[in-house]
Amino acid sequence: MTEHSRPAPVPALDLILAVVDPGSWRSWDRPVPLATQDADYRADLLAARERTGLDESVVTGEGTIKGRRVALVACEFRFLGGSIGVDAGERLVRAVERATAEGLPLLAAPASGGTRMQEGTIAFLQMVKVAAAITDHKAAGLPYLVYLRHPTTGGVLASWGSLGHLTAAEPGALIGFLGPRVHEALYGEEFPPGVQVSENLLANGLVDAVLPAASLAGVAARALSVLCDGADGADGTAPAAPEGGVPEPSAPAVVPSAEESIRASRRPGRPGVREFLQTAATDVTPLSGTGAGERDPGLLLALARVGGTPCVVLGHDRGSRPDRNAGQALGPAGLRAARRGMRIAAELDLPLLTVVDTAGAALSREAEEGGLAGEIARCLADLVNLPAPTLCLLLGQGAGGAALALLPADRVVAARHAWLSPLPPEGASAILYRTTDRAYEIAGRQGVCSADLLANGIVDRIVEEEATEGTGDTGDGDFLVTLGRVIGGEMAALVARDERERRTARRSRYRRLGSAGAGVLHA
Repeated sequence: MTEHSRPAPVPALDLILAVVDPGSWRSWDRPVPLATQDADYRADLLAARERTGLDESVVTGEGTIKGRRVALVACEFRFLGGSIGVDAGERLVRAVERATAEGLPLLAAPASGGTRMQEGTIAFLQMVKVAAAITDHKAAGLPYLVYLRHPTTGGVLASWGSLGHLTAAEPGALIGFLGPRVHEALYGEEFPPGVQVSENLLANGLVDAVLPAASLAGVAARALSVLCDGADGADGTAPAAPEGGVPEPSAPAVVPSAEESIRASRRPGRPGVREFLQTAATDVTPLSGTGAGERDPGLLLALARVGGTPCVVLGHDRGSRPDRNAGQALGPAGLRAARRGMRIAAELDLPLLTVVDTAGAALSREAEEGGLAGEIARCLADLVNLPAPTLCLLLGQGAGGAALALLPADRVVAARHAWLSPLPPEGASAILYRTTDRAYEIAGRQGVCSADLLANGIVDRIVEEEATEGTGDTGDGDFLVTLGRVIGGEMAALVARDERERRTARRSRYRRLGSAGAGVLHA
């Protein structure tokens, strides 16, 4: 995108009034006196005030978004390029601190060239105290949403512009650390085109969405309906189980064999995590990548309500559908994105739902050099110690370390044809017999199927499936609806438990596994 096609900066107050409910905006700003003794700088400030009708480059206050009270901070780019000096920095910090004290979610809309050159190093250091205030806000369990506007560069992007739980960007906006004009002046050449643009940031896992300002209110309201409720509903009570109750598990007429379940889990068209969210969830807000420059198409990360319970969802989007990444393996970037989801759940005390449906981890030089084994280890460590309620849905295939990385949880629910194995059965057969021909025999002996997992305490509950091998999608919709009700009810029950007791039970559950010799392969 060329410089001439970039969007014109939107005035801060115009953006705010477009986002908040009509008549709900209340400014928090106190008048800022002109204290500088620098005549040129004073003239610039006076001209900026005349041009914008504002006394500084930052506007702060509160309003409601779809009825929910929210604090807002926004930059006015027409005021000296939205630059942050001492007064603007102090105004920002006071607003963040007030939002924290009053328990309000915070929406930030920066549009800035960075810190104010006329004020030098002391202005530069304002970014430290702003970042600290944002950190305190998040530590209080309060949501922080960011909408990056054109342009956002320098110290603003490198501090409060990059700390959001959820970050969106204006279409076509210039967003980057080093401004193009500075780069050209320093290096004598233009910055490579197409790099510092919203759409490229989305493709590289740096922002979660690119959306126009007109869509911001709806997206923010949907995200906050999940993020703000956390362990408590909007009325301050714990989420209730889904209407109609949670279906009780029933005994199957026939327990399928390992071969039957493995074949069923691999059938073309079998629903995955994406179909589960489409059918069984509401208020879904997709997140993209790690937020730190990596994105793995094999990992789906989202905020959602499942069975009425707000949660963070992460799972392997294996891409079985023809229009998706068929066979997409899960790599280290995907696991780092998963750990981002874990952090959001922990910070906001939201239940975490992990969905296991993977044929295995990525096996490549890039995966090895990217630290795949270390990321599996860190996922395990994070999950067994996560303060938030955790539930794992074993939806289909569960092969190897990529499956194990998302498994540890307070409760584990399995679809009838789901399975869990140290390797794909063909790999285990090759190790033991130097052939893949005995894969299903080995799987049966390893105890990989849902019934075995239930007997060994690895799974807590099995949800029956109406669709079986060769039936296409028949029954999948009903199965996913039932699964959503079960998951929602299970998560609501976890939320109601005491955190310390729940975490102790989680650690104990995995400490006990195998203590009586369960799950050992017998030749």
